[in-house]
Amino acid sequence: MYTTIVLAADGSEHSLRATDEVIHIATSGNNDVSIYVLYVIDEDDAKSDVLHNWNELDFSYKRKAQIKPIEDKLSGASLSYETVILRGDPGPTVVDYVNEHEVDLVVIGSRGLNPLQEFVLGSVSHKVAKRANSSVLIVK
Repeated sequence: MYTTIVLAADGSEHSLRATDEVIHIATSGNNDVSIYVLYVIDEDDAKSDVLHNWNELDFSYKRKAQIKPIEDKLSGASLSYETVILRGDPGPTVVDYVNEHEVDLVVIGSRGLNPLQEFVLGSVSHKVAKRANSSVLIVK
């Protein structure tokens, strides 16, 4: 069914639920599924983080800690995956990655870590659903 799945993740509760859906899809169908956990560092947030977290090791650790629960869930389900970390505006960056690679399905949570930004600019999941060339599953 699906051979390449991109899980757009930010460490939010919704992205954890999206991870559960990826696990369900990957374990109930084709056993030869390539899973890519896509984490986008928002450049606006990154600038602020650098000012507040001058210690680069702490900064890097906090970023990795956000997606560790997602990686733990995938590993716990005995699924292999690759983590891809990109920088940019999350919506367009996810769309660009998906459209440049052969992706069968994008799985993304309906809300992320920044509800104010979603309210003002429109949700990342909405942008991805509108612009991605592959199927998109939005998980509530």
